[in-house]
Amino acid sequence: MEGYCVKCKAKREMSEAKEVEMNGKGGVKRRAMTGKCPKCGTKMFRIMGKA
Repeated sequence: MEGYCVKCKAKREMSEAKEVEMNGKGGVKRRAMTGKCPKCGTKMFRIMGKA
C-alpha cells in the first residue's frame, strides 16, 4: 500500500502496513492503513474508501 510520508515529502510503499479502524464524524467507523516509511521510519497513514 502506498502512502505519503510527511517527513520525506514523497509517496512511498509502506512497510509493516496493517489495516485499522478510525472514528469519523458522527461516530462512523472509517478504514485506514498505517505503516512505516522504509527510508526514515516515520509513521505513515492513509485513509481508504468504503469496502
